[in-house]
Amino acid sequence: MAMAVGSGGGPQSNINMTPMIDILLVLLIIFMAISPVSPHGLDTLAPQPPPPNQPQNQDNDRTVVIVLDNQGNVKLNQNEATWDTLNDRLIDIFKSRAEKVVFVKGDKDLEFQVVARAIDIAHGAGIDKVGLMTPKVEEGK
Repeated sequence: MAMAVGSGGGPQSNINMTPMIDILLVLLIIFMAISPVSPHGLDTLAPQPPPPNQPQNQDNDRTVVIVLDNQGNVKLNQNEATWDTLNDRLIDIFKSRAEKVVFVKGDKDLEFQVVARAIDIAHGAGIDKVGLMTPKVEEGK
């Protein structure tokens, strides 16, 4: 803080900065409170079991499932695939489809990073929704 000493020859006008800083801090708190803070994770879709009173439709050519086992093998709808060719095969399958949904089924002893790699490859192939298949969903529970 500065203080004027002596006869200055008239009144001086100095701006008091304290109220202005208080107003800026209040505005900062208001804008921080109204800004949306939502974490964004992996978008997934869990397959729903069919209703128990309706017969199951045998049209399985529309469903695409990536099966991962604990030995590191990859299957695409029960057909053998590799990690290198998975992206190209997914692009070939979904290039003419309007609905781009794929399901990932991993072994229960598999590390999640392997499943996340399959999800990442699917998103890289332009697939909108990736669902995770669990044993309970397969049993219809």
